[in-house]
Order: sequence, then structure tokens, then C-alpha cells
Amino acid sequence: MIIFSDIVKTYAKELGQRAKRALSGVSFSLAPGETLGLVGANGAGKSTCIKLLLDFIRPDLGAITLLGSTPKDPAVRLRIGYLPETANFPANLTVLDMLRFTGATCRLSADQTREGGEKWLRRLGLWADRKRPLRDFSKGMQQRANFAIALLSEPELLILDEPMSGLDPIGRADMLALIGELKAQGRSILFCSHILEDVDRLADRVLVLHQSRKLFEGTPRELAQRRQCAGFTEAYLNLVQGQEGVASHGA
Repeated sequence: MIIFSDIVKTYAKELGQRAKRALSGVSFSLAPGETLGLVGANGAGKSTCIKLLLDFIRPDLGAITLLGSTPKDPAVRLRIGYLPETANFPANLTVLDMLRFTGATCRLSADQTREGGEKWLRRLGLWADRKRPLRDFSKGMQQRANFAIALLSEPELLILDEPMSGLDPIGRADMLALIGELKAQGRSILFCSHILEDVDRLADRVLVLHQSRKLFEGTPRELAQRRQCAGFTEAYLNLVQGQEGVASHGA
């Protein structure tokens, strides 16, 4: 589904700032039906990976294979469902308006859009609010609306950027359950999260990024065993803090 091969990406120098290396020779893969958790501190390179997959930006070096093609292929985009971290809806529109627009851009029929929209709005608890302006939605409701939009075309690959953002404990539990259902259906999922417990629970494998470099790719259990820790969260912190200590010592 996804193959990153030795990807290098540097953001151009801005006024008063140096050029920023976002990814330094990063390679990883996502197999069909697999869930990969992408973790790392702010600035580690997670968002850059997602932007590269969605062809918002392009690598300086390296190659990306996506669904048997490349991110440049417009046909590939129709096979991906993307959930951004922050919703950015036109305030006067309803979620039904957004679903109709999404259906048209994904080349769905009116019946497919109507049936798929109702299915996912009901599953995400938004059917009763389908005609309310999105400006009246809470942050958590907007996040769920975004997920309904991402799922409308029944995509093969889901890219989820902080899917629990803005959700209360009940909403978070339901989102975890939904992602579990999608996993059971055999969907391929790449998701970023700062909530390490969620990553441990959902991910088949994890990719740990730190300061533009890959530190680890494998199962949560493998990382815990390698770091001789009781669990994934402890192992992740041990790994990253160890890198910080090396950097401080080197300085």
C-alpha cells in the first residue's frame, strides 16, 4: 500500500530562519490490511510524511510508492480517505453539503453519496445534526463530521492525523471502537497520534520518528523487548529520551 524509500525533505530557508530538514533518508512500509502507528514529538517529521503521501509537497530525494502508483497520480487520491487533525469547514454549510461535495469530487453517484452519508453519519452519531450549520458544531462533532467525509467513498487506505483530537472520553472510546471495526474489515490504516496508549492498542506496527530520522519500525512488543521495558509507552520514552541524552552529550 505504501513504500517510502530513503525519503529526504528539507523545507526552504525563511527570513530569519535556517532551512529545516524534515526527513533524513526515511524508509518504511505499510502492507495491505495493516495498521501503522506514526509517533514522534512535534517536529519529528510525521506531518511531512502525510503531506508527501497526499502530494501536498514532494520529496527532495527518494521515491514513494502509493497503492501501486505514486502520490502524483490523481486516480490514487480517490482511493484514500484523509482525516486532518483540524477541521476547516465553511461555516455556513452543513455536513450534508460537505458530503455532497465530497461525493461529487470522488465521482460517486447521488445514490451512493446519499446512502454512504447516512450510513456514516448514523455510525458517528451525527444524523440528527445533519442539517445544522457546521459553525454550530463542537470541535468533537467537527472531528466526527470529518471522519464521515473521509469514509464516504469506502476508501482502501485511511490516513488519520490525530483522530482523537477534540474528542471527550465517550467520543474517544467510540472513535477507538470505529477504528477497530475498520481494522477488522481489512482496511489499511496509517495514523498519527500523541496518545501512546491508543497506538499500542490499535497499531500492528509502529514507526518512531525523532528529529527527522527513523528510530524504530516494528511491533510495539518488539520495541518493548528491545528496550527491556514493561510496555510500549515506557519503551518509546526510553528510546526517545536516550536519543536526547546522546545529543546533549555530543554537544
